[in-house]
Amino acid sequence: MNDLQREGFVLLGGPLEDTPDVLLIVRANTADEIVKRLAADPWTAQDLLRMSRTMPWTVRLGSLP
Repeated sequence: MNDLQREGFVLLGGPLEDTPDVLLIVRANTADEIVKRLAADPWTAQDLLRMSRTMPWTVRLGSLP
């Protein structure tokens, strides 16, 4: 996961309050790209990461690196 962040794929991430869920903001062109990149991450192999869904997001205020 740290490598994905250093590469600029994962931009932001953190737990959602009062849930076991985590939100990851990633930079990708397609949902398939997200699935493929996260499937190759050790967190997925160690069952530390289970993707439940992907959704497009448009930044309207501010900017991300």
